[in-house]
Amino acid sequence: MAHEVRGVVARGKGQPVSLETIVVPDPGPGEALVAVRACGVCHTDLHYREGGINDDFPFLLGHEAAGVVEAVGEGVTDVAPGDFVILNWRAVCGACRACLRGRPQYCFATHNATQKMTLADGTPLSPALGIGAFADKTLVAAGQCTKVDPSASPVAVGLLGCGVMAGLGAAINTGGVTRGDSVAVIGCGGVGDAAIAGAHLAGATRIIAVDVDDTKLDWARRFGATHTVNSRETDPVEAIRELTGGFGADVVIEAVGRPETYKQAFYARDLAGTVVLVGVPTPEMTLELPLLDVFGRGGALKSSWYGDCLPSRDFPMLVSLYQQGRLDLDAFVTETIALEDVEAAFEKMHHGEVLRSVVVL
Repeated sequence: MAHEVRGVVARGKGQPVSLETIVVPDPGPGEALVAVRACGVCHTDLHYREGGINDDFPFLLGHEAAGVVEAVGEGVTDVAPGDFVILNWRAVCGACRACLRGRPQYCFATHNATQKMTLADGTPLSPALGIGAFADKTLVAAGQCTKVDPSASPVAVGLLGCGVMAGLGAAINTGGVTRGDSVAVIGCGGVGDAAIAGAHLAGATRIIAVDVDDTKLDWARRFGATHTVNSRETDPVEAIRELTGGFGADVVIEAVGRPETYKQAFYARDLAGTVVLVGVPTPEMTLELPLLDVFGRGGALKSSWYGDCLPSRDFPMLVSLYQQGRLDLDAFVTETIALEDVEAAFEKMHHGEVLRSVVVL
């Protein structure tokens, strides 16, 4: 049986999104049908609409979501109808070389649902990050569903499905921030603020937020930044060094994804310190650094994929911290909106007016 539901579709590069009837099939082997309860409006969705990911239009947008499993296909044992789940876009395979070496967070063969959701006329849809959650219901691989405590707010915990997890994980998993560390975060949008929250949670004693927007720096303080630097007015590298005894930060997290800010991160770290790139660059960007500086400064230059998270390990733990009041996920939610408001939410995001708009269904 197929289900006709509402969904937000991007039909062409740069075109405004539209709310349309989509057809969602019943789950086949290894798949799950999920009734979406909430879905954050992430910058990645805007990248899809702009053709910045690929040109497999039309896209069913939305991926940062929580919902309730309605049905599962043959062979699914990890989740069952009625389970409250956070959706993730890295369903690990358990069989690739990373999984077999005990590093499933780096799985090289993550998978999505096999069946296609379609428009009413049968046109196949490309779901954003294999999820497509700006819809009343979506079809995913069962491994993309992580069961969590059903008493948690879907509006808040759904954000762990992408941006907030990316930032938290960049600090805790990739950067290895620990008690007593100094940390600088360049770029204080949703991902950057989550990195600040992660550094605070891990026990960093000095957390320096860098941005060009004073409003975003105010947001950063709410998540645990101890110092702020407006890089329009002050050289951020010199400011970070000054705030760390002249040495630079132990860990610098770049949450913008631009060569110029990456260079700032590179030179703002202490000797043997760590740089983490979690901001997503565009394909044409290149980086040039003196190789002697790479050698001479030592340490580590890392990229963070989805916060190097393992959903089955990290999502329940972070939801528990949220429910204990130790991780303020509610603070990331600027507004709740309806499906038909997604295009307006993109505009607010573009102008830096919101931390997160969240669609509630």
